[in-house]
Amino acid sequence: MNETRGSALRPLARVLTDGRTGPVLLFVEGAAGTGKSHLLQELADLPGTAETVRVRWRCGTDGGPPDEDAHRRVPTLWLVDDVHRADEAELRRLRRVLEALEPGSAAAVAYRPEELPAPGLPLGAPPLTYPSRLTVLRHRPAPWGEERVRRAAAEALEADCTDEAVRRLRELTGGVPRVVVDLLAVLGERHPPFTGTAAEVEAAGVPARLAELVLSRTHALPPAHRPVVWAAAVLGEPAGRDELIAVSGLGAAAGGDALLRALETAALAEPAEGRYGFAVPLAAPAVRACVPGPVRQDLHGRAARALGRRQPVPWADVAEHHRAAGGTRRWLGAVERAAESAAASGRHEQAVALLERTLATPGLPPRSRARLAPLLARSAVTGLRSDRTVEVLAQIVRDASLPPAVRGELRLDLGLMLCNQMGRFPEGWRMLEIAAAELREVRPGLAARAMTALSSPYWPGSSLDVHRRWLAEATAAADVSGDEPMRTAVLAGRAGLAMSCADPGAWELAKELPAEDTDPACARQAARGLCNTADFAVWLGFYERAEDLLAAGSDLSARSGAPYMEYNALGTRLLQEWWTGRWPGLAERCEDFVAATADMPFIASDAYVVRGLLAVAQGDWGEAVSWLSQRGTFGTEKLPVPLGATAAGGMIRLALARQEVEAAAEQARAAWAVVAGKGVWPWAAELAPWAVEALSRAGDGAAAHAVVRDFSRGLGRSDAPAARAALIWSRAVLAETEAPDREPRDGLLRAAELYREAAAAYAELPRPYTRALTAEGAARCVLAADSGAGTGPDAGSVTGAGAEPDTEPGTGAGSGESPVPAADPGDTAASPAPTPGSAPAPDHLATPAAIAELEDCARSFTELGAVWDAARARALLRTRLPARKGRPPGRPSHADELSPREAEVAQLAVSGLTNREIAATLHLSPRTVEQHIARAMRKTGALSRRDLAHRLGGTP
Repeated sequence: MNETRGSALRPLARVLTDGRTGPVLLFVEGAAGTGKSHLLQELADLPGTAETVRVRWRCGTDGGPPDEDAHRRVPTLWLVDDVHRADEAELRRLRRVLEALEPGSAAAVAYRPEELPAPGLPLGAPPLTYPSRLTVLRHRPAPWGEERVRRAAAEALEADCTDEAVRRLRELTGGVPRVVVDLLAVLGERHPPFTGTAAEVEAAGVPARLAELVLSRTHALPPAHRPVVWAAAVLGEPAGRDELIAVSGLGAAAGGDALLRALETAALAEPAEGRYGFAVPLAAPAVRACVPGPVRQDLHGRAARALGRRQPVPWADVAEHHRAAGGTRRWLGAVERAAESAAASGRHEQAVALLERTLATPGLPPRSRARLAPLLARSAVTGLRSDRTVEVLAQIVRDASLPPAVRGELRLDLGLMLCNQMGRFPEGWRMLEIAAAELREVRPGLAARAMTALSSPYWPGSSLDVHRRWLAEATAAADVSGDEPMRTAVLAGRAGLAMSCADPGAWELAKELPAEDTDPACARQAARGLCNTADFAVWLGFYERAEDLLAAGSDLSARSGAPYMEYNALGTRLLQEWWTGRWPGLAERCEDFVAATADMPFIASDAYVVRGLLAVAQGDWGEAVSWLSQRGTFGTEKLPVPLGATAAGGMIRLALARQEVEAAAEQARAAWAVVAGKGVWPWAAELAPWAVEALSRAGDGAAAHAVVRDFSRGLGRSDAPAARAALIWSRAVLAETEAPDREPRDGLLRAAELYREAAAAYAELPRPYTRALTAEGAARCVLAADSGAGTGPDAGSVTGAGAEPDTEPGTGAGSGESPVPAADPGDTAASPAPTPGSAPAPDHLATPAAIAELEDCARSFTELGAVWDAARARALLRTRLPARKGRPPGRPSHADELSPREAEVAQLAVSGLTNREIAATLHLSPRTVEQHIARAMRKTGALSRRDLAHRLGGTP
């Protein structure tokens, strides 16, 4: 029961449960389908009123109960429905009943106000003389809001509805419950099955019950009055009196009479003051479909003229009316005006949809295609295209009759869409090259834009030198053109290329971008430059400085109507949040971004990769592979170079953790070749450490050394803090993996120093997760040096690969149930962790300091939510810490609750790791892991791993 309905039921419930309370009369007023009869049923089922007699009375059918006087002396609830259908005799009987209501009795009288013989008087004229003891109330059932419609859809349909689909359901039905339920029933029977989109809702048609109601009311009008209802159907939205009469073609006097009659018979309603149309918008198509064709065309022609007098003119609606009226020339002229208006106000998606439909029309005149196609291309590049946009433009660009300037412009915009929005780089690159050649002489400004696009190093393929040559050509072409927006485009390209290469001059170039320019075209190019430069700055590791650029670019994109750049900025922000440790809610934000761009997955590639990296850290490896592989929406080889390198780093790390060393090395070679071929070395930062480890562990030391050497030479003296930290990390990995083959102890200590240096560099950025990973590496190397063990393939690594014996200090072999000992105030293990980058501790303090450092890493991982990394760090701690002082020998009792080790293993199991992967992470044997999972399932009562995940949700 909703709150509004509850307030209607309370007075009657009070009367019926207390016989001394005066009688109540409740009028229930509402249009057809608003839930009046349902409310009467709820009254009949009121709890605590079993002694009350229920009398049901449906007017206009059986004449009412045979003897209404028989119920006067006992508490009675009268449930009277469809009073608008009662004749005079039945109304007189009902009035007598209501006048004679006794204390403890009540009546609910339901009716449609639009069908009352005497408007506003449900019991007829003259008004009823109500007894003084009688309380009289009125209730109007409220239409359903979007949330209630969403719940109804969830109950009726198997598919989840998008927000847009729910919104459209609510708009079309007016929230009338009966219409909502009927339309959902139509969608439920749809073939192919309903998938939850707004387009499917719009295509569902008019439910039979609604169509019969509105058509019967229209037919009840005299033929001379029907055109005013037809006019409302053709307009499709509430309209003013004069406009509606003008479209009907009846003239002022006859049209006024017809409108009054339509309102009296409820064929039309007044949804808003002075605006006339259908009470339920979905009724309009049912009436429109029954209007004879020639009459309907005339109505559309008059509608186009009427709407053309509005200010501002709704050109898209005018175009549609001209098309339906058969006026091709007027239709295409209005389409052009509508597209220009939509684009100028930033409504690019509306412009794209209108132009796509128009250009896909068979037999369109060539001159019209040449005028409309560039409008579509411009809006699709600035806004967000659809696959259909590309198909339409690809067909048009093959038209030999197109003027060269038009064809070149179409190729330019098509190339930008293929590269930026679809990830079809080779095809898009060729299209841009041709466009640059076609436009060089006829439109040098647009040629400069094509050349600027070719100067972007973001896409895989050409080398940095090629991009620099294109930028030089773009600069010259823009100067020749004198086109200010194109000069801004070239400046944006210069700033982006400089920032990607870590050129310090990039910051000054970014400041030159005209963020306050009032020319929308210049403003959009400046927004592109700011957003792209911010993105490249984030890849370099300038997170705070990039924030200012990103905020300015996002704001300017929104103000200048550039939704594509707004989405780009959102992707950059997700990367920034990943690196700077702002992980709470990050997975959900990534998934929301992916859902919002479901039909354009390439735009959400940042979100896919960040979500995958989170899954790696959280130990959800199955999900990690899926996300890093873009969930199969497109090949990872189509990713932009820095993003592809980052995704490859995550995949290599997973392969190493699973001890698939050869596969990891192959991935490393392939990914490194792409980065090296591009020559933008800061973009190797997220790949290099993992590539070095994979190659070293695969026995390809020469390739590992080559990676570090090339990375170092490529960076030179460039100001790229994230890449410089990654270079130190790569050297640390190389030193660690080679230590067993040379001087193990000295080599490990040297690796520890490098790891600490890398950790200090990451702390400065700040990047808490990679700081913890490198600090963990430092501690691991010190502990290995102290114990005389290596850290190669047999002893684990940063990835957590390699299992160690199950025995733990102070426990039986393989028990694995010892919790991590708390640091004793007097124990050297409690020594504070060394500051990353500080001088190494003396030998007698090195191991306690490393243990403290490892404990700090475990805490950092836990705070971030990096479940897998935290478990790995704690597992290494357990192999090094002494037993808790004063604890009795043997394992602690955990008869009815999970032990710390069981909980840890269970958590990794429900994250998706296999027994072997858990064993590698926690330095256990697969058999021990199997035993821990079996005990966890027994203690929680779980029947499967999936059930275990559910049970752990409520486990402290």
